[in-house]
Formats: sequence, structure tokens, C-alpha cells
Amino acid sequence: MRAFGFLLTLIAALTGLAPSASAQSYPAKPIHLIVPYPAGGGTDFFARLVGAKMSELIGQPVVVENKPGAATNLGAEYVAKAAPDGYTLLLGDVATYAANPSLYKKLPFDPDKDFAPISLTARFLTVLVINPNKLKVASVGELIEAARKAPVTIDIAHAGVGNPFHLAAVLFEQAAGIKLSQVPYRGAGPAIQALVAGEVPLMFVDYATARAHIASGTLKALAVAAPTARPELPGVPPLAEAAGLKDFEVSPWQGLVAPARTPAAIISKLHDTYVAAVNDPVVRQKLIDAGTEPLQSSPQEMAEYRRKQAAKWATVIKTADLMLD
Repeated sequence: MRAFGFLLTLIAALTGLAPSASAQSYPAKPIHLIVPYPAGGGTDFFARLVGAKMSELIGQPVVVENKPGAATNLGAEYVAKAAPDGYTLLLGDVATYAANPSLYKKLPFDPDKDFAPISLTARFLTVLVINPNKLKVASVGELIEAARKAPVTIDIAHAGVGNPFHLAAVLFEQAAGIKLSQVPYRGAGPAIQALVAGEVPLMFVDYATARAHIASGTLKALAVAAPTARPELPGVPPLAEAAGLKDFEVSPWQGLVAPARTPAAIISKLHDTYVAAVNDPVVRQKLIDAGTEPLQSSPQEMAEYRRKQAAKWATVIKTADLMLD
């Protein structure tokens, strides 16, 4: 009987040690980083650059997988239902964590309950760009004037309903008192391709996605959706200043998460690896050159930031009467 009790105690002790032992041996195989957008956009750019450095530091490949669809919900659901072992991560954004809970009547995941935050990762410079061969305006003021004269006649592309650039367009409409014709695409990559091809004349997009086209003159930057002018785009005014839209700012952000119930030791290791990767001088400069502000935070800080952003975008979405099934 005494031996049986000792055996039970030993089993309990070994069971209690199992998570720790697992964390100590982590990672033992490739880590899959899910990007809920197609290849070619700012999120994909960030994931591949930082993921490659994380691979070097953590000793296993960080494999970027694009799972676009449903305003990031498909990729987010995939990660929410994945095993909480640290081998499936999500690089979601403001749509995933803050806007979609208000935009959709029912989500297949709960941003609070189904994810374990690791860190905020980036904030993107957003640019209002036009195809100058398609839209003959020289400034934001001229654009607003044209839109007021002919409501819902100027198309504006976006990277999917609820995407940060769709929300930027909605906020622009509200602030300027205009109505544009919203044209959705499956990600920033396809949207920018359509803009370059002249299928649509206008869109908000991250600078990382648009910079080569701006540099070549194929696209023209009318304004930045930032509080002040930015050195990446000399001579391009802040949208608030260019159009008299007080306090207009849209800075899409991202964050790295794992499935809920991932062991704390694994979250800590992923956090430290990410921080080291994003602070690598070469990686950091490439991000900055692309108009991306590298971020890092504690998991708790990311959770609090998400809640504040959810409240902000809930107001915008309710005002615009946006709701999806």
C-alpha cells in the first residue's frame, strides 16, 4: 500500500514536471508563423524578415505560411484551434485583434480567450496613394472636392472588409464628409496590383507595399495618415494638415500570439527571441527603411493595447453601420 502511494506521488511529480521539460527542449521542430494575408503586403514582408532572424536565434526554421481570407479570420481561427505547444503562431493585426470583434456578428475565435499574447511587433506608416493616370487630382483637397460633387463615383481599393486600410478609408469618409465606392481585394498585394494596373484609382496602403511604385512614379502619394510629415516621403503632407482633418491618424499595428494555454516558459522564450530578432541592427534598419516602426512589448502590455484599440474601432464601425455575418 505504501509502495502504491509512493508510485502515485512519483507519477504526479513527473506529470507536474512535464510542461517544464517540454519547454526546456523547445523548439524541437520547425515553427509555423501564420500570416493571415496573401504574400506581398506589409505583414508578409515583416514576417519573412523577422522570421528569418528568429530562425537563426532559436535554432529551428520559422516557416511563414500565408492563410488569407475573411479579413484575417481564417488564419486566426487556424491558430486559435492549433495545439498550444508553441509550434503554430499568428502575426495578426488591428483587424484580427481589435476591429473584427465589432465588425462580425459572430467570430470563430475570441481574441481575449483564444490567444496568448507574445508581443506587439510593428506599426506601419499608412499612405493615401493614387494612380495619377487614373485620377487627375493634385492634392487631398481636390480629391475631397471631387468626391463631394459626385458621391460614390470614385473607387477606393482596400485589402478586405475590416482590414486596417478599409478602416482608414471609412474614417477618411467620416472625417471629410464624403462617400467613396469601396472596392475590396484579398490583401494589400492584390489591391496594389489593381491600383498600378489602373483598375482602381485610389487606396490607403502601408508604405512598405507602395514604396517601389511611389519611387518609380507609377503611384503618387497624396498624404500620410500620420500626425506629422515623415522623412521617408519628403514633401508629402500629413492628411490632417492637407485636408484640415483634425487629429486624423491611422497607424495599423501588428502583434504576435500563440494559442491560449501555451506554456508560460515557451511564451517567454518566443518573446525573448522575437525581441532579439527585431533589435538586430540590420533587421531593424530594413524595417525602418520600409516605413515600419518596430515594436516590442510584454504580453500584458499587448493585451491592454488590444483592448484600447478595440474600443476605438468599435466606435468607427458603429458610426459607419458596418456589420458582417
